[in-house]
Amino acid sequence: MSDLRIRAATPEDLDAVLAFWKAAAEGTSISDDRSGVERLVARDPEALILAEQDGEEGAERDGAQGVELVGTVIAGFDGWRCHLYRLAVHPERRRQGIGTALLAAAEERFARLGGRRGDAMVLTRNETAHHAWRAAGYAPEEKWRRWVKPLTG
Repeated sequence: MSDLRIRAATPEDLDAVLAFWKAAAEGTSISDDRSGVERLVARDPEALILAEQDGEEGAERDGAQGVELVGTVIAGFDGWRCHLYRLAVHPERRRQGIGTALLAAAEERFARLGGRRGDAMVLTRNETAHHAWRAAGYAPEEKWRRWVKPLTG
């Protein structure tokens, strides 16, 4: 993947990221909206990592001819634990090493920050993702269950 570029998202990327998630990511969360992702990037500008490739002739994104968003991952670090969210690769670009490159970038970020273990949020029903995470060296911890409570302002 010589033309694959990995970089941190900027505020200018957010509309493209949200549109990408609708096409490439499984499920949605309460914070998968413009204001939620804006807060993420403002608070931690390196957390949302993008993979881009040269696209087909005539492809455009944000005025950059031929550059296509092909993958994302959120690599959140709270100072104690490393959390991975929204690993998504464009359906037509899967099994080409993009997810592997995104996870490598996330893990390098965690190592720079002093993180010792990454954990991933993966939908139970997303069997395709289970295979990808296992191939990357991650394993489920069945003894844990996620508990959530939506917070209202």
